[in-house]
Amino acid sequence: MSRSKLILATVQFAVVIAMATTALAQLPIQGAPGPAQRGARPAGRPGLFFSEVWQQTPEGGEHPVTQQSIANPDLELKLYGPTSAELQINGAEGNDANPVHIWSGLCTTGCALAFRHNTSNVDLSGLARIRWNTKMSGFHQIRPIVKLADGTWLIGDPASGSPSDYLVDDIPVAELRWLELDIDRIVTVGLWVNDPDLTNVEEVGFADLTPGSGHGAGGWVDVAEIEVYGVPVAR
Repeated sequence: MSRSKLILATVQFAVVIAMATTALAQLPIQGAPGPAQRGARPAGRPGLFFSEVWQQTPEGGEHPVTQQSIANPDLELKLYGPTSAELQINGAEGNDANPVHIWSGLCTTGCALAFRHNTSNVDLSGLARIRWNTKMSGFHQIRPIVKLADGTWLIGDPASGSPSDYLVDDIPVAELRWLELDIDRIVTVGLWVNDPDLTNVEEVGFADLTPGSGHGAGGWVDVAEIEVYGVPVAR
């Protein structure tokens, strides 16, 4: 065989080997889970599931929060904890320094507040997030809470809180660590809950685990606007 024919044959053989290797690499491994089996989700960011800006009475001022305080007609207010009826609404619409907000200073135990959408649960997996505008006093902080479809309550870490001014926090749900929450007493129970199934969440809200100190400087939380970004789940 001539030198030129030998070189051509060698090149052709190398091309065949490369094509065969590429084809084999693209074949699925027997028994290996594909994206659908692993429950992979699209990389897109979920849209706004709900927002709440609160609703002050015509008289204004401080008074207990009720369903009439909810500006979003699609949301049902839920209060939890032995003294949660003492959660107050205060502030004024259009006042950035003192927006309409929930105040926990009169709660003598831990208090929690949550929202239940009238028609849908929410999928908080993937790129879901919670955004809220808050201000604290003392060592108080708020933490996100969720009620799963099976009735389990979880409370997340880390917490939000700045004593200097109202600040907006974006909380990626995927970065939270969770403890089980005793919703009647508003205390944490058990160990860390690893990889909870957040694809079907019935209620979303917040908890202040520390008793309030009353009016004036001391210890309490203010919670103004809240937004939850997730995928609606038919109930």
